[in-house]
Amino acid sequence: MDHYPLEYYEFFIKFNEGDYYTCHDLLEEIWMTEKGNLFLKGILQMTVAIYHYEYGSVKGARLMLEAGKEYIQDFRPLHWGIDLEEVNEFIENCLSILPKDIDRVPFREIHTLPKLPQLILFMKDEI
Repeated sequence: MDHYPLEYYEFFIKFNEGDYYTCHDLLEEIWMTEKGNLFLKGILQMTVAIYHYEYGSVKGARLMLEAGKEYIQDFRPLHWGIDLEEVNEFIENCLSILPKDIDRVPFREIHTLPKLPQLILFMKDEI
């Protein structure tokens, strides 16, 4: 298996723990040195989308999910050890769950938003 930046391995741990803010920082650290890496940009935007949603920004989550989905398409089915078929399906499920008529809810009303599915990421060997 290829060796990836340490931050990438840490990203998996933080993502599966639900620490999306830290995930953003870890992926951005890698992306800053690999700005042409649209795969990373897509995964980063998916992560930011979940973070936005957790804080009531439905519109921000929708925009980030749509962008993230677009960025990962050329890398399917598997890239950097991530099953992008699974990620794509997760993004589509999230987009179908997000309320269409709401842009934002106040933090105290976040519990009224539908829950997003959970995605557990783990590295797979490249085919």
